[in-house]
Amino acid sequence: MKEITLKAVIESIPQATSFVDEQLEAIECPMKAQMQLDVAIDELFCNIASYAYGAGEGKATIRFDYDPAARRVILSFIDEGVPFNPLESDEPDVSLSAEERAIGGLGIFLVKKTMDSIKYRYENGQNILTIEKQI
Repeated sequence: MKEITLKAVIESIPQATSFVDEQLEAIECPMKAQMQLDVAIDELFCNIASYAYGAGEGKATIRFDYDPAARRVILSFIDEGVPFNPLESDEPDVSLSAEERAIGGLGIFLVKKTMDSIKYRYENGQNILTIEKQI
């Protein structure tokens, strides 16, 4: 297991993505799975940076784990912001046009559709969102 802790700001997304991509390249992750994981990192870290701490500042940790027997990547996003379970949000109505659809929710919808598992828990004052992807 490896992890990185960064300031929870939009400007940290490239560093978060590079950290995970470095681990993925070391395990020879297929490009399609890497791109899907990169989209998930962008979306989930952006949500933490945008909403977890309100007007205040905070940190976010990304924990990378890999199960070689199952060829499964496990990423956990951890912050100490306001408790929020994004899995409880209503899914967007993707049958509507972009103009008709309500703003928000599309990113987490994409993450749900491309990952094999997504779980949330609030524990010891921390939001912990874990995604898993078979590679």
